[in-house]
This record gives sequence, C-alpha cells and structure tokens, in this order.
Amino acid sequence: MLAESLTALQELAPVAALRSGRWSYAAVNAAHIVGIALLFGAIVPLDLRLMGWRRSVPIANLTRLLLPVAIGGLVLAVAAGFVLFSTRAVEYAALTLFQVKMALVACGIVNALLLHRAVQWETAQAVAGAMPPIRLRVAGALSIALWLSIIVCGRMLAFVD
Repeated sequence: MLAESLTALQELAPVAALRSGRWSYAAVNAAHIVGIALLFGAIVPLDLRLMGWRRSVPIANLTRLLLPVAIGGLVLAVAAGFVLFSTRAVEYAALTLFQVKMALVACGIVNALLLHRAVQWETAQAVAGAMPPIRLRVAGALSIALWLSIIVCGRMLAFVD
C-alpha cells in the first residue's frame, strides 16, 4: 500500500515535470537550502544562549526575535523537502539514510517543542545573567547536534545512487 502511494506520488504530472525540469528542480532545492539556513541560523544562537553563552542577553529577547525565523525556516525546509522527496519517493523511502534523517527531524522538532516550553517556564523565573540549568544546557547542545546531523544526512542523500 505504501509503495503504491509513493509510486502514485512520484508519477503525478507536476512531480514528473519537476523531475525533468532543470531550473524548477534547482529552485526547489535552493528553497530547501534557504529554509535550512534560516532554521539553523536562528536555532544556533538560541541554543548557544541556553548553553550559557552571552548570558547578558535575555533568553526571552532572543526567542522573540529568532523563533519566528526558525519556524519559517522549518516550514520552508519541510515543504521544499517534501517536493524534492516526491521526485524519487519510492527510492528515498527505501534508503536507511533517509529514514534516519526523518527520525532525526522528528527528534529535532520534539526537542524544539520541549525546549520552547522549558524556556518559557524558565525565563519567568530566571535571574539576569544566571547560568541556565543543566537540563537546558544539555538540550541546547542536543539541538545543535541533531540539526547538524540532519544537515549531514541530507547532504549525503544527494550523493546516494
């Protein structure tokens, strides 16, 4: 059933046109990369702050500024990634590397949601300039490691034949 659905997806006329289109595929790929850049570029300063870097900058201020950028980047990366996936859905779905990447994306999103909740609670009680609790420092480091792993898996997928 899954194989049939994936086959039907990759045989859709717009997907076939994208697969054969030189510039359209490149444009979607560029959108995926821009989404990743926005996401990772916004997440890293937040995670570094959670790890204790630049404690003079309130976490709430960084979150207010960078969270919308991260969410926008995630939405763009996921949407463009799905379109890229659709061009070779059966092949990608069968790859262990792709499955690992999707599991890491799920872990990254869950970690971000849990981290956001913890940060909201923590900033209500935070003392200016105090070192964040160890659980937030570990979660920040885990976040950077997860998103870096996702990026590496994605780049490696581009070279799998």
